[in-house]
Amino acid sequence: MPPDPYQRDCPSRKLLDRIGDRWTVLVIATLEDGPRRFSEIRRRVDGVSQKMLTQTLRALERDGLVTRTVHAEVPPRVEYALTPLGRSLLDPLGALMRWATEHLGEVEQAQQAYAA
Repeated sequence: MPPDPYQRDCPSRKLLDRIGDRWTVLVIATLEDGPRRFSEIRRRVDGVSQKMLTQTLRALERDGLVTRTVHAEVPPRVEYALTPLGRSLLDPLGALMRWATEHLGEVEQAQQAYAA
């Protein structure tokens, strides 16, 4: 059967959860310009905890969206980079981020009207 995210047991639903997660969106956008170290990603993604960033990066690596490269140096240097599959998400996630920033004012007005 073809994937159907409307079915609760379909793996495509879990994938939507992964790529729709706010930390995933921000991490993928952070890696757009090339490999980054953990500390660089954490500085760029304000508010993400070390634990959550670690979990997000591991999940992205498991799903084939990010690679983790350990460089044999003292101290060891670890970099994260987008795979071709991860790069294929840049356009759709970029569109989502642009929509959020362009329409934030309208959404805030609607929230205020709803609360009133």
